[in-house]
Amino acid sequence: MQRFVTSFVVTLIVALGASAGMARAQQRPPNSVPLAFGMSADQASQSLGVALNYVRGTPGNELFVALPNVRGSVLSRRSDGLYLQFGRGRLIAWKGDWGTNPP
Repeated sequence: MQRFVTSFVVTLIVALGASAGMARAQQRPPNSVPLAFGMSADQASQSLGVALNYVRGTPGNELFVALPNVRGSVLSRRSDGLYLQFGRGRLIAWKGDWGTNPP
């Protein structure tokens, strides 16, 4: 019985630590500007706090993906990217949501 209680307490502590770590990973850094239409690729990258990776497109009309920075957390399930579509060098659309966790 004591082994079960000890195992349960350790599991609970690990679970609470993982949820706190995921909450910290999803917070925007202080003094950052929220993502908005009309931003350049550099401004969007600074806003998200991660580098943008080229997917396809011609210069000025590219599609980039930004992968979330979970800081190496083994217990994190965040692996989806935020896709950013640029037209004439400005952000015109994005797809994906870093604000929610998948089920």
